[in-house]
This record gives sequence, C-alpha cells and structure tokens, in this order.
Amino acid sequence: MIYNALEVARYIIYHEEQAGRPVSNLRLQKLLYFVQAKFLMVKHEPCFTERMEAWDFGPVVPTVYHQYRYYGSGIIPFQGSPSFSFRPDDQNLIDMMLDDCSIHSTSALVEKSHQQDPWINAYASSQMGLDDEISIDSIYKYFVEE
Repeated sequence: MIYNALEVARYIIYHEEQAGRPVSNLRLQKLLYFVQAKFLMVKHEPCFTERMEAWDFGPVVPTVYHQYRYYGSGIIPFQGSPSFSFRPDDQNLIDMMLDDCSIHSTSALVEKSHQQDPWINAYASSQMGLDDEISIDSIYKYFVEE
C-alpha cells in the first residue's frame, strides 16, 4: 500500500514525540528519505509517491516542508488524533527505520544523505539548471540494485 507523505510525516512526528526524540523540519525531511529507502529495500515499492527534491541540506519532500515550515528550525509538536491508516507491517517498517536513525544526529543524517548518489546526482543536475527531483527509481537503484 502506498501512503500520503503528509500522513507519513504526521506519524513520524507522533512516533518520535512518543519516544522522546524531537523532530525539526530538517530532521523530518531526512527521516522521510530514509523511510522511503527502507520501503524500497524491503517491499520493492515506495512508501509514498510525492515528489522529493535535492535541496542544499539534503532530500526534501516540498509538500511536507511547506506544511511544517512555520516551525522553522524548532521542534514540530504532534497535533491531532493519533490514529493512522498504516498496515501493521508497514508501521513496523517505519518504526524500525526511525529507531535505526535515532542514533544519528540531524547533521549526521544530512551528511549521510549528501554521500549518496540519489541526492548527489539530483543536486548536481539542479546546479546546472536541470530537474532537482530525487526519483523513486534513483533511490531504488542506489539502495536495492547496488
């Protein structure tokens, strides 16, 4: 099943808050990238299909970024009801990736994404005035086929 990136982001904020791990918009963007990679590695399908772009500080899902930009570099609080429509195995996969990422600082996640071909290639393209999209295919090729 493929989910909406905003719902995945909301769940990430909820999960991380429950675990006592604050989430900024910058961190949220990196967590979305690594969750997407985990889904492609394990399920061979994306978690979400919204566009992801190569920005200066790493991968960004613009629709999610704009939803939470109000918080700037501050912590995003969870708001609303903690009810989500994830299949249990998908929620476990998201939880596993979030827990794996929890040992890394936000700056370490940025650095890690900057060392990976999906961001490197899309960012280089954007510097030449070309498309800055980090495609699902590029993430799949990097994490699954290599």
